[in-house]
Amino acid sequence: MRETSARLLRLLSLLQMRQEWAGADLAERLAVTTRTVRRDVDKLRDLGYPIDAHVGVGGGYRLGAGAQMPPLLLDDEEAVAVAFALQSGAVGPVQGIGDAALRALTKLRQVMPSRLRHRLDALRIEVVPQGPTPSAVDAKVLTALAAACHAHERLRFDYLAHDGTPTRREVEPHRLVRSGARWYLVAWDLRRADWRSFRVDRMTPKTPTGPRFTPRELPAGDAAEFVSRGIGRALAQARARVRLDAPIEQIAPMVDEFWGAVESVDEHSCVVELRGESLAGIAGWLTAFGVGFTVQDPPELRAECRRLAQRHSEFSEQYRRAADAPSPAAPPAHTPRRTAARP
Repeated sequence: MRETSARLLRLLSLLQMRQEWAGADLAERLAVTTRTVRRDVDKLRDLGYPIDAHVGVGGGYRLGAGAQMPPLLLDDEEAVAVAFALQSGAVGPVQGIGDAALRALTKLRQVMPSRLRHRLDALRIEVVPQGPTPSAVDAKVLTALAAACHAHERLRFDYLAHDGTPTRREVEPHRLVRSGARWYLVAWDLRRADWRSFRVDRMTPKTPTGPRFTPRELPAGDAAEFVSRGIGRALAQARARVRLDAPIEQIAPMVDEFWGAVESVDEHSCVVELRGESLAGIAGWLTAFGVGFTVQDPPELRAECRRLAQRHSEFSEQYRRAADAPSPAAPPAHTPRRTAARP
């Protein structure tokens, strides 16, 4: 009886893995005959699981749509991965899912065997309390955008450009893409007759959605690659060189090769080259290094530092010193260059 019950659970797990199974494939996975598979399918039906069967070439078994969700069967690695994802999602860049993620995590933890609960406890995240990130998006907005992409329905929304200019857009939504802490919508802009990527945190969707459309093909690559190229072009709009009062070993792990590079000056300092959408944005990053700094180039970055010194009292002294200090000499030409990537 125990062996039969275990096999039924294994069969149910296999049916959840993919849309349709041939009887011979199920028999091979379960190490039984196709006749035993048929009997086990009948037992699952008696227990209330809707399993559809199709005979002939190309036929097989599939788990049908039922009134109740069947039990979710996970192996040890899958259970820990789901629990850790829920724990991370509760503090991620999406507003409105934290409580739901924690409720789901609590329910999952209650049914975990002790060996898995111990593993999950070892992975527990301690979060520094702080408000939502500026790029955080609402879960309801993400759901609405995903639904429009799936249904191939036109979408209207108000959009704030990088400089704060409001615009009204009408698009054919294609795909949602996440890059770091930001979400993007890749869509065909009807007015501009071209592909665009839009930051979701700058969007205010309008309802109802528009008529259905026939999806277009992206010119090259997939949606993630399209967004990555767009971010790369945006980050190329502004460049700066800044000398940091810290050795390269301290700074290198903090610099991503996608937006910066770092080179050593001496054992006490290094120079970082930064790329960004604007000099104002680069100036705002500089305090993240947590060390003193001096602007080498361009001179306009010094003006941005002075403006930040006036607006942010907690960083005023640091920005003022950086703006007023004489520009240090560039490192010798033979100094080896090091492009830093995240560890």
